Amino acid sequence: MATCLPFGTIPFKPHFPRPAKITCSSTTAQSQLAKQHLLSLISDQDRGLKTQNNPAKLTSIVSAIDDLAALGKDSITTGGSLSATWRLLWTTEKEQLFIIQNASLFGTRTGDVLQVIDVEQRVLNNVITFPPDGVFFVRSDIAVASKQRVNFKFTSAVLRGKNWEIPLPPFGQGWFDTVYLDDEIRVVKDIRGDYLVVDRALYAWKE
Repeated sequence: MATCLPFGTIPFKPHFPRPAKITCSSTTAQSQLAKQHLLSLISDQDRGLKTQNNPAKLTSIVSAIDDLAALGKDSITTGGSLSATWRLLWTTEKEQLFIIQNASLFGTRTGDVLQVIDVEQRVLNNVITFPPDGVFFVRSDIAVASKQRVNFKFTSAVLRGKNWEIPLPPFGQGWFDTVYLDDEIRVVKDIRGDYLVVDRALYAWKE
């Protein structure tokens, strides 16, 4: 008989940002149109699970990301506005997608997948939730390297249930570029060539 982790089974419910009203400069208008095009492309991709077996869709999404990045190439995205609880909308990161897809093997479903950044404190937590009580998170130290790049180094990892916790050793370091950032979403490309699209969560996650 399988042993299941004491997690709940609350499904992930996407809440993509509503289309923005375009009322400002030409460059901003182009960015908003490019942003909405990207969000439309990823809206039915189940956080990237469906994209894994659809090369044509992946090409379209990456092209939309490149278009958005080109419009924001001169912007600074590593300031205070980077600090937030960010919620995953879409990614190509195989490790995250594996956990999202296979959480049912442990008698649960994946909830929100988060990236929690505090630029001032120079910390980042990558978080995968298993509502109501389960969570896996990886702590990192970060340092701003340029106007769009942040370096990171993993320091520890924890798998936690309602009444138990398993510490795991730290692993890895690298960098990520935030190629687009506004009040609603953030778009990232990292050292491995993976992509990440996140929105500002409706809550602040804390350990």
